Amino acid sequence: MGNDGPLACLADQPRLIYDYFRQLFAQVTNPPIDPIRESIVMSLECYIGPQGNILDVRESQCHRLMLPSPVLSLESFNALKNLQSVHSHWPVCTLDITFEKSKSVKGYINALERICEEASEAIDDGFKVIILSDRNTGPTRVPISALVACGAVHHHLVRTKMRSKVALVVETAEAREVHHLCVLVGYGADAICPYLALESLLKLHRENALKGNLPAEKIIYNYLVSCDNGILKVMSKMGISTLQSYKGAQIFEALGIDNSVVDKCFTGTQTRIKGVTFDIIAADAIAFHERGYPSRETVGITALPEAGEYHWRDGGDSHVNDPKSIANLQDAVREKNEKAYADYSLSEYEQIKKCTLRGLLDFDYESGTEIPLEQVEPWTEIVRRFCTGAMSYGSISMEAHSALAIAMNRLGGKSNTGEGGEDPERSHRLPSGDSMRSAIKQVASGRFGVTSYYLTDSDELQIKMAQGAKPGEGGELPGHKVSQSIARTRHSTPGVGLISPPPHHDIYSIEDLKQLIYDLKCSNPRARVSVKLVSEVGVGIVASGVAKAKADHILISGHDGGTGASRWTGIRYAGLPWELGLAETHQTLVLNDLRGRVTIQTDGQIRTGRDVAIACLLGAEEWGFATTPLIAMGCIMMVYHFYGPV
Repeated sequence: MGNDGPLACLADQPRLIYDYFRQLFAQVTNPPIDPIRESIVMSLECYIGPQGNILDVRESQCHRLMLPSPVLSLESFNALKNLQSVHSHWPVCTLDITFEKSKSVKGYINALERICEEASEAIDDGFKVIILSDRNTGPTRVPISALVACGAVHHHLVRTKMRSKVALVVETAEAREVHHLCVLVGYGADAICPYLALESLLKLHRENALKGNLPAEKIIYNYLVSCDNGILKVMSKMGISTLQSYKGAQIFEALGIDNSVVDKCFTGTQTRIKGVTFDIIAADAIAFHERGYPSRETVGITALPEAGEYHWRDGGDSHVNDPKSIANLQDAVREKNEKAYADYSLSEYEQIKKCTLRGLLDFDYESGTEIPLEQVEPWTEIVRRFCTGAMSYGSISMEAHSALAIAMNRLGGKSNTGEGGEDPERSHRLPSGDSMRSAIKQVASGRFGVTSYYLTDSDELQIKMAQGAKPGEGGELPGHKVSQSIARTRHSTPGVGLISPPPHHDIYSIEDLKQLIYDLKCSNPRARVSVKLVSEVGVGIVASGVAKAKADHILISGHDGGTGASRWTGIRYAGLPWELGLAETHQTLVLNDLRGRVTIQTDGQIRTGRDVAIACLLGAEEWGFATTPLIAMGCIMMVYHFYGPV
């Protein structure tokens, strides 16, 4: 159910520097691309090597290397490394990005300076390809992060106006996931050879540990294709179709990196909360090295430790949804046990402190003025501002979907259909007097179940521009889950998979969105129109445009919302905490005298009244809950998604 683990800057365990970067994505200002169905416009081909004068047309400008993909196999990398033996005018230089362990943190920083100087000297000596390699890692040699080294060299060469004279290739054991490869490309790498991942696959093949009895060549091919598809997926979120446009574009925001690091290695990248310095990055590098090459002999399990990054593990990273909190919540709601709820609230507070930005905030009671409880808005009115998350019928069962609707209707709050439509029969009241009708009807790019009746039978029409857990991506319901009932509700065919394109990939500008808002208001003048956005840097400007487009309501979703229909790459590394997006949106609307035009809602792993209060102080008037109600109902929580590198 989404990513409920700690942010990299808050994790107890050392993290790779890649984990501090969040992928940016398109919403409203330009459309994301569907990299599968629009593959004809997607390309990973790119030319590398010295560039000529772009204003001059000469034959010599064609003397560059064309790579069909930035991810190189071992054979391709070795061919590139020994290119000079075939083409003497293409000399290749390898720079060592490791340092002596005995030199500790200072050695890390000094090695970074050395690498930048050696890169400049290599260009002066006529080398056309520079390889940054951590192959010399050993008992006494600690590797500098390939991303830090690549970013530092790239920006050093940009500042000295030498970057266009050389190709920058990274040979690293560090990169293994799609996000790692994307960040390296985004910060200047022309090509990457993830040699440890490739050699690990070959080792597993030799040990017959892989299923399928595939030949080694096919195994490596499958991995490289998966990486390529994953890179295309990440590029497409921003509406970028060619690697040439993505390379060096720095389509990321840093979350928890200090300005001293950004200014040297990632110049121009947004980093709003500051964070780790070179000293901490170096300490983490040494900590990782110590696990592989311990300074003293220790007796222990030879397997790698389970860090708990993906699932809750005893002794691993904290998670918002830990077993103790889940047990206490279910006990509280089933038995009306106030002590269990108090224990739940306390345990969640402890987990939220370890995992989220709002956990670092506290209330300033001393400067406040106490008022009588009678003057506070009663709970019966507060709960009318509560909403459930947009979970479609099909992603959850009819029983769960209708139970949420009944509960919210009893409270006076609002439930959300999600993008899967809703059976018209649910508008009729039950004999008990309850209603299964969802007040909020969502309109997404798939338009599943969207009819004139669907639009008119709503209190709120929500335009889904992005989804918190997977911004820039559409949803997917596998064919085996499309039953007769689901197919009837979505006006589709049973057994046929349903795939939504990226949300509103036909919205090319705020004018297009304004037209959609107008059309929805014409379809149901009584309903307010909401636009769902996801937290990222600049979301405040987008929200201002949405307010000017006559929307009545804006939802700012956090990165940690729940979904099962996405890859880990999107769930873990796209989007930002709602605390940042909500604060930016509220302040930007106030500065532009637009705040009074719209109601603002937020959602994303909201657990307790404390979370609601903090969201309220940051500017939210309504709050959404999704994972918590499902857990309270007794749904089995499975942190399980589309596994694999893509």
